[in-house]
Amino acid sequence: MLIIMNKIIPIIAFFFLICQAAEPAIEVCPHDSNDAVLGAVTSYKVKEKESLIEIARKFDLGYNAIAAANPDLDPFIPGDGASVTIPTSWILPDVVKVNGEGIVINLSELRLYFTYYVGKVRFIKTFPIGIGSEGNDTPTGQFKVIEKIVQPSWHVPESIKKEKPELPDVVPPGPDNPLGSHAMRLSLPSVLIHGTNKPWGVGRRVSHGCIRLYPEDIPILFRSVPQGVKVTIVKQPVKIGLKGDRVYIEVHKDETKNEASYRDDALLMLRNKKILNRVDTKKLHYAIEEKKGMPVDISDEAHFTGTVKLKDPGSN
Repeated sequence: MLIIMNKIIPIIAFFFLICQAAEPAIEVCPHDSNDAVLGAVTSYKVKEKESLIEIARKFDLGYNAIAAANPDLDPFIPGDGASVTIPTSWILPDVVKVNGEGIVINLSELRLYFTYYVGKVRFIKTFPIGIGSEGNDTPTGQFKVIEKIVQPSWHVPESIKKEKPELPDVVPPGPDNPLGSHAMRLSLPSVLIHGTNKPWGVGRRVSHGCIRLYPEDIPILFRSVPQGVKVTIVKQPVKIGLKGDRVYIEVHKDETKNEASYRDDALLMLRNKKILNRVDTKKLHYAIEEKKGMPVDISDEAHFTGTVKLKDPGSN
């Protein structure tokens, strides 16, 4: 990006103010397209009687993310003073890098990314989401936002009426409305991006196919997204990207995959990105085995010291 020299200070000051005003766990700062890793992993000491569910919401994380990052902690009683890993770092799904402005939803990590531009500078906001349960899977594909609704009424689908016949045909706006305060209808029939009156469902597969956000997140996304914007829904349990010269992998649990398929996916992506020779295969193995759902540095230190690299384990 070309910046006129006498404009550098005002532009930097403008971006600094935007970043300072942002919600704590939502990345809105200018994004360097050469880096695929956002944010940073931090830690937090549990306060009296806090659960991981409460801590996740405090840091704008879904339940899935904080549970995967802290497998040894009881999610309901982690223990006063316990150290909790806060995985507020993410590798961008591959499609984000080529999609331009729009929404990308990665079902595998239960997370939404919204890319937009201020002038020629790229920004990314990201939010945890809840998605469709087993049998009510949120579909993948390319869609667009066709309608934006403030204080939506919920017209109860017939499929849900069969499960819960006591429900009325229409639930008006209010605390009993599962759509929350805002909704965006997609060109995908019967699927909305909306708020929720059950925030514990963010970071879980509990909906009938819709994409739900925390009550405090949906107004931010709603205000940011123009009607007609492109929405791409993907399923990418393995993500790989660079941050500077370092190679990172992020692996999410997927019940349809086995260990070999995780490894095959990772090796294929590394070869396609032409960075396999920069990876420590032991680190790669452990990252796939642990599936912590956050970026893990798998760089081979030999790459930086000039030591000869071993042969690609998947080559002939």
